[in-house]
Amino acid sequence: MLLRRLPRGPAPPGRLRPRPPSAVRSVVTSVPLSYGEERGRADRAPLVLLHGLFGSRANLHAVAKALVRGGSGTVRGALSWAARGGGAAAAVTVPLARQVLTLDARNHGSSPHSPLMTYEVMSLDVQHLLTRLGITKCILLGHSMGGKTAMTLALQRPDLVERLISVDIAPTSTAPVSEFSAYISAMKSVKIPDGLPRSAARQLADHQLCSVVQHPQLRQFLLTNLVEVEGHYVWRVNLDAISQHLVDIMNFPVFHKPYPGPALFLGGSDSPYIRSQDYLEIQRLFPKADVQYIAGAGHIVHQDKFGEFITAVLNFLTQP
Repeated sequence: MLLRRLPRGPAPPGRLRPRPPSAVRSVVTSVPLSYGEERGRADRAPLVLLHGLFGSRANLHAVAKALVRGGSGTVRGALSWAARGGGAAAAVTVPLARQVLTLDARNHGSSPHSPLMTYEVMSLDVQHLLTRLGITKCILLGHSMGGKTAMTLALQRPDLVERLISVDIAPTSTAPVSEFSAYISAMKSVKIPDGLPRSAARQLADHQLCSVVQHPQLRQFLLTNLVEVEGHYVWRVNLDAISQHLVDIMNFPVFHKPYPGPALFLGGSDSPYIRSQDYLEIQRLFPKADVQYIAGAGHIVHQDKFGEFITAVLNFLTQP
């Protein structure tokens, strides 16, 4: 694993600037998020896991269980290695065993649908869930879209966030909107006859998607959203709302006051989502941030390199 410290100096040419937030609506309401829980010690700030676009809390279930099981043990510490300037990695005892929550974002999983989908309202959803559960301080870990939601919440309400982990995403503009628009159009065009067994329905949908969504792994990920409701196959994600807010989702709101707590930006070395030109914006908004890359991992870091991912998270969580 490589550790890259944030550089100082003028911003490099061509860096994408954050897009201004969406126009303010007169009424903004939260939705009651669906969530799961892995029980741990109640005297520590719980860890809240936020999934990415087209995902659900099920994507992070294995991560939640592994982090809770990591209540004590020995891992190899990339941060300890970096702090020593190189050399053999040091063994670190990890006393984690805290409560871990996995959340479904609005318009995803089992959470309610809403026509509005910006990072401001997704942050509000999480804030209201924390209030409902009586949580006054938490640790946020978010992947991709979930990472941007976590960053937004930390910047809006730093008093609620003990520390932050953003997985393979920066507080800047990301992938082209057109790519995801094509995926949504392809998903909307899928036609599945009623009464088909689930395996046959998924196979048929996979065939209909393959001309647009060419990567098999990505198709299988999208197909986790195909569900049967009263004999009809439907997409459980709100494709209309996602389509209407793709520009918001691919960008990031403007913030001027930084988050003062510890932050980790954990990327995959084979992914383009945390770039060197993003470092100055990360440093501006998260002055205590470290940026690490897990070798050989793509965008879904926790799937590609599960063990290394868990180790990096545990090390960060046990830092003073």
